[in-house]
Amino acid sequence: MFEAKHLMEASPDTILLDIREPIEVSACTIAGARHIPMGEIPMNWNSLPKDNRVLVYCHHGRRSLMVTQFLRQHGLDLAQSISGGIDAWSREIDSAVPRY
Repeated sequence: MFEAKHLMEASPDTILLDIREPIEVSACTIAGARHIPMGEIPMNWNSLPKDNRVLVYCHHGRRSLMVTQFLRQHGLDLAQSISGGIDAWSREIDSAVPRY
């Protein structure tokens, strides 16, 4: 989790990608994240720049692992899943992000 925060701070062109459903996003989000629901990734993955790091998150990390694998298979080699998802982010990085 701390690695993800460090990568975002060290590289401002890093994209934080929230793949949760809209109802989940309405509960909480990480500031600056781009939202593309998991089900829409196959139609929208090419809108992500291949040369930027893409940090993918969901609620706990399972869905983001699948999306990260998909993105890498499509040439986004710098895609990376945030382990523990937004739940871990709230516990370890920013307690102002509500947990659900």
